Amino acid sequence: MNADIPSFREASGRLLPLIEKSLTDAVAFQGIPETTLIRAMRYALLLPGKRLRPLLVLLACEACGGFSAKALPAACAVEMVHAFSLIHDDLPCMDDDDLRRGKPTNHTVFGEAQALLAGDALLALAFRTLAEHLPQGIASSCVHELAQASLAMAGGQSLDMEGFGDNPPRGEIEGMERKKTGALITAALEMGGIVAEASQEHLAALREYGWRIGLAFQIMDDLLDVEGSQEDTGKRVGKDAEKGKRTLPAIIGVERSRKRAEQLIEEACSALEIFQSGSTMLLSLANFIEVP
Repeated sequence: MNADIPSFREASGRLLPLIEKSLTDAVAFQGIPETTLIRAMRYALLLPGKRLRPLLVLLACEACGGFSAKALPAACAVEMVHAFSLIHDDLPCMDDDDLRRGKPTNHTVFGEAQALLAGDALLALAFRTLAEHLPQGIASSCVHELAQASLAMAGGQSLDMEGFGDNPPRGEIEGMERKKTGALITAALEMGGIVAEASQEHLAALREYGWRIGLAFQIMDDLLDVEGSQEDTGKRVGKDAEKGKRTLPAIIGVERSRKRAEQLIEEACSALEIFQSGSTMLLSLANFIEVP
């Protein structure tokens, strides 16, 4: 499955420095006195990570014939929303986590109030970044996609917190996880296509690819919570079972969940056929996913 990993790593090596510089510049706030809020925002946004979502923005833009440099504001905005969501997810009133990417979570470093404000500020900064650094029409379309994704993420988190019955249908769990994880991944891809001024057919293909990859990633994360270690994941494992969460592995088992993730990855790759040779890096990214 992973024959194309070198291609994806090559793309990452080429694009990640651009992403990291853009993110650092976005929270430089030159001329503004440094505050606890600014430090908390930087801590969340610049914490080392895979940068999957901004990479998807740039790779989708390139797949649609655009220049990745023009999509950097959209890539930064997506990562800001992702950082916002992680801050809020980790709060004691949500998932109550004290470790993220191997580091103390934002609220354990800066306190709950400052963490909450840092998340809010990153969300606002994401939309300001789109409005200030993209052409008006493209910015408007990207704002719409990112807002839709943010709403879906909130809805998915709400469903996750409310919980399900003892034997919920698989479709209900997948629907929740498509909102929690798949929505922002899909938006990232669509925003890359929008910057490249892609056709509706190509945007539709990116959507089909996106929700499948997003759901596969979430299943992988759920499997790691069952079978992984804190060293592998950078966060505490086993917490889903402790809280009685109804994840896919909990309702259909580990092996069937693994097969479902593999099926989704195959379907995601098939959705890109319209791009022909232009989607090499997106295909490589899909094959980069290691299903445990």
